[in-house]
Amino acid sequence: MSTSQEVPTLRVNLDVHPISRAMRDGRVKSGLVNLEYCGPCPAHNGFKSMLQENGFDAGEIAIVTFLQAKAYGKPFVLLPVPILGRLQHHCAVYNSAFGQLAPKDIEGKRVGVRSYAQTTGLWVRGILRHEYGVDLEKVHWMTLEDGHVAEYADPAGCERLPHGTSIAQRMLDGDLAAALLGAPDMPKDPAVRTLIPDAHAAAKDWFAREGVVPINHMFVVHEELSRRRPDIVRDIYRMIVESRELAEGLPPIFPPIGLEANRRNLELAIEWAFEQKIIRRRLNVDELFDDLTGALG
Repeated sequence: MSTSQEVPTLRVNLDVHPISRAMRDGRVKSGLVNLEYCGPCPAHNGFKSMLQENGFDAGEIAIVTFLQAKAYGKPFVLLPVPILGRLQHHCAVYNSAFGQLAPKDIEGKRVGVRSYAQTTGLWVRGILRHEYGVDLEKVHWMTLEDGHVAEYADPAGCERLPHGTSIAQRMLDGDLAAALLGAPDMPKDPAVRTLIPDAHAAAKDWFAREGVVPINHMFVVHEELSRRRPDIVRDIYRMIVESRELAEGLPPIFPPIGLEANRRNLELAIEWAFEQKIIRRRLNVDELFDDLTGALG
C-alpha cells in the first residue's frame, strides 16, 4: 500500500465483471483510497502473486483458494460480497460423438479439470457425488495446473497433463471422457452434451431444495489493512455494493450480500473442500472474516 497526498493507493486484483464494472470504469469512486486495478485478466492468474508474494493489497479470489489460504495462515480476510457465482451443473460436459455418458459412467475414466483445486471443479464434483452417487476416488482427474497456495499438493488420483494442453480439445478428441469447464473454455461443438441430463433444470431443482448458490469468487483485503484502516475497508465494501446495484447481466440466481446470507453457501464449500482433500481441516465460516468484515452490511 502506497500513499499519495495522504490518500493511500491499494494494488487491487479485480477483473471487469458485471459487479465490478462500475468500479473499474469510475462510476463508483472513493474519497478515502485510490484503487489501482493492476491485476491480470483473467484474475485467477494473479492469485498466486497475491498469496505467495503479497503482490496485491486486496481483490477478488476464488473461494476454494481462499479456504486454502486461510487454512495455511495467509494474511487475508474475506468481505461478505461475492464477485462471481452461478449454478454449476452445466459445467461437466462430454463429447456425445463417442457415445452417451451418464454421471456414474465417469468412474474409471479420465476427466479433465484445469486444477483439482479450481472452484468450479469443487462444486461440480460435490454435485456429482451427492446428487448422482459418483465415487470421486474412482475417477482419474487430469489437471493442467497446481493450486494457488504453495503448501497445497493434489491428492492421490490426480495426474498432470502436458503443459499447453487444451482440456476442451482433448475431450473433443476422445482422449478425456469428460471435462469440467467454465464458460470461457466451453467448446461450441454441437456434439458437446452436459454430463448431468437437463442440467439447467436439475440445477434449479437443486437450488430450490438446498438453497445454495455456488460462489466462485469473493473479495478479500489484507488483514493489516483491516486492522489499520477499517474506514477504507468499509468504503471498499460500499463501493462493491454500489457497483453491484449498477450491474447489468447478472444471472437471476446469484449469491447474495452478507455473511449470514452466504453462510450456507460457505459451509457447503468448506464441507466439500474437506471431503475432496483440498483442505486438511474443516474451517468455521466465522474464521474467514474478522470482527470488522463479518459485521459489514
